Amino acid sequence: MVISAIEGSNPSLSAAAARIVDTDSAGRSRSKTMADAERTIRTIVRNRKAFHDYEVLQRFEAGIALTGTEVKSLRAGKVSITDAYAMFPSKSSNELQLIGLHINPYDFGNRENHISTRPRKLLLHSHELQKLRVAIEEKGLTIVPLEIYFSGPYVKVELGVCRGKKLHDKRHATKERDQQREIRRLTD
Repeated sequence: MVISAIEGSNPSLSAAAARIVDTDSAGRSRSKTMADAERTIRTIVRNRKAFHDYEVLQRFEAGIALTGTEVKSLRAGKVSITDAYAMFPSKSSNELQLIGLHINPYDFGNRENHISTRPRKLLLHSHELQKLRVAIEEKGLTIVPLEIYFSGPYVKVELGVCRGKKLHDKRHATKERDQQREIRRLTD
């Protein structure tokens, strides 16, 4: 890992302008800012029901457009994502919205407090939106939020492209999980 300043700049740069050049396992060099490298991740809520009801095929990280009181409620952990899903509001729009996410109103909010179940815009790159649109329309898959977390000061949503499990798949997964638990108990 090499830390360097941006080319042609003053050596007395702040830490935010410094870049980290790192090589991955294939030997390619990647560059990111110090602020990206030092972001702490703090999980707010996980959707455990989604892992029981769906088979997760692909995962995406998305930003989410929130108001100030929504962020304060998230910091307090007052959110429910069990019935949430993502969808495109119309065939022509290239905007993905999170529907059914319930963020409780902020306790100390005033008359400008947010509506708890409003649709919230998800922030993704256009090529990711195209992949998700194809998955929904052609393959008949569902987009479900798996986790909401803070990445530094930003709220992020981990989305999963999912296929619904049948009843026998759920039973098989439960049986397999119980067997693994029994093996761990006997070895410990």
